[in-house]
Parts: sequence; C-alpha cells; structure tokens
Amino acid sequence: MYKKNLVFAAACMGMLLFGIELITLGSLAPDIKLKFQLDEIAAGTLFSILPFGILLGSLVFGPIADRFGYKWLLVISCLGFFAGFEGIAFSNSIQLLRTCIFMIGLFGGVINGATNAVVADITTNQKGANLSLLGVFFGIGALGMPFVLAMLKPIYSFERIIAFTGLLIALVTIFYSAIQFPRSKKAEGFPLANSKQLFREPFLILVGFFLFFQSSYEALVNNWTTSFLSTERGIDKQKALLALSLSVAGLTLMRFLLGTVLRSLSARTTLIVSFCLLGIANVLLISANDYAILLIALVSMGMGLAGGLPVLLGLVAEKYADRSGTAFSFVLLFALTGNMLLNYGMGQIAARWGIDRLPMVLFIELGLMCCLFIFIFQLVKKNKVEASINM
Repeated sequence: MYKKNLVFAAACMGMLLFGIELITLGSLAPDIKLKFQLDEIAAGTLFSILPFGILLGSLVFGPIADRFGYKWLLVISCLGFFAGFEGIAFSNSIQLLRTCIFMIGLFGGVINGATNAVVADITTNQKGANLSLLGVFFGIGALGMPFVLAMLKPIYSFERIIAFTGLLIALVTIFYSAIQFPRSKKAEGFPLANSKQLFREPFLILVGFFLFFQSSYEALVNNWTTSFLSTERGIDKQKALLALSLSVAGLTLMRFLLGTVLRSLSARTTLIVSFCLLGIANVLLISANDYAILLIALVSMGMGLAGGLPVLLGLVAEKYADRSGTAFSFVLLFALTGNMLLNYGMGQIAARWGIDRLPMVLFIELGLMCCLFIFIFQLVKKNKVEASINM
C-alpha cells in the first residue's frame, strides 16, 4: 500500500524538477551557444527540439501509466532526465547535444503529466485544490532557479551547474525507487491506439480546447510581455523582466491560496474569479503607462492564469478516474499544441502589424475561454443530473 503524503511529496519533487528544467536551459542558453559557436538560427532550431520532446512525453505517459502504474515510469523518466542533463554538461558534440535536449523535453513531459495524474488519482475530494498546490512547486522551481544561477555563475562554469542539477535529479530518482505508488488501473492496459476513442468525447474536446487557449495565453505572457512593455510602454528591459517575474510570482501565490485557504471554492467560482482577474489585467495593460500599474496588471494576470489548468485537470480526473493518465495525455496534447501554435502566430502578428496587438490577442483568447467555460459546465451539470436520475 502506498502512503498518500509520500506520493504527494514525490509528485511535488517532480514538478519542482520540471520548473527547474525549463528555466535552467533557457537561462544557460547563451553559454551553450557560445560553447558550440551557434548563430541565432542554429540556436533557435536547437532549442525548438525541447517543446517537441515535451509534447511527445505528454502524449505517451498516460497510456503507459494506466497500464503499468507510475513508479517505474517516473524512475525511468528521472534516469533519462539525469542522463540528458549530464550529457549536456559533458558533451562536445552538437549531435549529442540535440539528443540530450530532446531527452530532457521527452522525460520532462512525462514527469509533468505523470505527477499531475498521480496527484489526481490519490485525491478523493477537491482534486483541483491539490493540483493547485502541486503547481506551486513548478513556480518555486521557475522563480528560485534564476537566483541560484545568479549566485553560482560567477563561481562555477555552466557545465558544472548543469551537472549539479543532474545530481539533484539523481536524488529524486532514489526517493522514487524507495516508495510505493498507486498500482496500474487496468491489468489489460489502455493501448495508445485506442485513444482515438477520446476524440468522440465532447467533454474532453471542450476541455482540450480550453487548455489550448489557456496554455497559449501563458506562452504569450511569458514570451511577449517583456517586448511589449519595452517597445510600447518604454519600460527598461530589466524592469520588464521584473514585471514578468512578478507575473510568475502571482501565479504561484494564487495556486498556493487555491490549494489552502481557498480550496473550498467550487471549480466554477474559481474560473469566474480567474476570468475577472485576467480581464482587469488586460484593461490595465492596454490603458496604463505607469510602471507601478503595469506591475499590478502582470501580477493580476499571473493570478488569473493560476486556476485554469488544475481546475480543468481535476474535472477530467473525476470523470475519467479509470483512465485518468490517458485522459490527461489527451488534453495536455491540446494544451502544448496551443502553446506552440499561438506563440508562433503571435510572432507573425508582431512582424506584420506590430507587438501592440498583444493585448487584443489576449482579449480574444479570454473571450474564447469564457465561451468554452459555459459549454463545459453545461455538460458537467447535465452529467450530474443524469447520474442522480440513474441512482
């Protein structure tokens, strides 16, 4: 038998590693470019491998977890994660570097998806609240790692820093090996080939498209806000980066609140509050020039983005408890696709019409999320009524 507290702690460690992964590679990208003498195009091509790896990992983890359980999936993924970081640290080959970055993306995608799924599985009530708490650890990794790197880079080479990060992953792997996880849900498994049946599920399709826009919204904020503030509002780049960091801090704080003092909020109420915060943030982003008000806008935007993913994943876990891993893979596929497509699309919009179109794009995405919210909760209400009739 597994112990819920230990499994939850293990999931939080995995999510912390995922946050560290994304920030570490991004922060050390200039050093990697310099070591391998990469121009901007080559570097862009190299680091585009990472999201494709994450996408593939998010796609395959669910059926494997449903068939074989979480323990060895997470252990093997951490070993692959470890090998990827150590490979980057000691590699002198561009081909090996590409392979290691893909491995980090692939196994990072597995860890991200599997940790969310296992927390949903071990939670009886208020799944969204516990998933919000889990998300706090991603924020800790994403916020804390830049400060750690700032302290370590004057002392150690980037290779040593990456190698040390790999050792942290090795410690988590040992912990995973020592504890018990929930057993597989299906002795016969749920083959990936049969996942096409999920495309006939209206609820999953709607949730998938909601997360498509939710994830792409986050990508636009993370990747384009600093350019918008510096270009359109005349904000110094360092101050713009601080504003973006406060957005991540707002997201992390709100997920902590949703997992603790606000955990009794219903899924519907949580999303309504999220939409209000995003609406306020968008209005301030459009109308304000004062830096202090823009900081409030970015914090509000981060807080508004906090609820969507854990709430929707919680609803999916409740409805598809017998195959939650596969269902998570399905909706996360939508989310990551939206992240990549809309980020690319914003680049095209900025090149053709200017970065000042960013708030308009965010408003359109918010409107689409509100529409999908209405349809999703109509289905939730209908399913509850049907369930009560059949009892």
